[in-house]
Amino acid sequence: MKLYSMLLASSLVILSCKEENTTTIGDTNNLEVEATFTPTTEAEKVAYANGLANWKDVKQLDFTFNVDRNGATVASRSWSWKPVTNDVTMIAAGDTISYNRATVDSTSMQADQGFINDKYWLLAPYQLVWDEGTSIKVTDSVMSPLSRKQTKKLTLLYGNEGGYTPGDAYDFYYGDDYVITEWVFRKGNATEPSMVTTFEGYKNIEGLSIATDHKSEDGSFRLYFTDVNVIK
Repeated sequence: MKLYSMLLASSLVILSCKEENTTTIGDTNNLEVEATFTPTTEAEKVAYANGLANWKDVKQLDFTFNVDRNGATVASRSWSWKPVTNDVTMIAAGDTISYNRATVDSTSMQADQGFINDKYWLLAPYQLVWDEGTSIKVTDSVMSPLSRKQTKKLTLLYGNEGGYTPGDAYDFYYGDDYVITEWVFRKGNATEPSMVTTFEGYKNIEGLSIATDHKSEDGSFRLYFTDVNVIK
């Protein structure tokens, strides 16, 4: 399978942004107070440990998605996304494509597939609560595939309909701090992994905790982000 096809196949997103972490309640003096949202599910705990509470303030997110194989760069795409309006701009190989995700057509579909894939890698912890049509299973203690340490595992399985790659599964490995350390992608919910990488190079960018680096066990594959910028 070509790398580009593999990368596109490695994500499925049906956006239903559950972004708010507070509820505004009017008091008797017509003042507004905030009721703090407390994560209860494992998916919510992972998402909020990685800064989802701060997502509601994001007006624009810029980032560059890069892939190296055996030390050579084989993919690089820059994105600018305005989540409120869903306006997206891609710059890749000297071409610029701008579109709105509400009106994806034949001219923007390939770019949108790339955006969904790249954004998924960047914001994977948030997709756990954003995405609909999924089922989640949590295992309290398993051995992780790369570090061979006892960790928790959250398996996210997508339904067989909708999105670009239905039926795929992801295994997220994380500790008591709910920070993801590695994951497994299983295309079509296959038993054997299609891809296994680390989650590392975490950076706090305007309150969003983002893993900017992902590597295979032998180091021959590296997917990483540069120029990540959050505008509030």
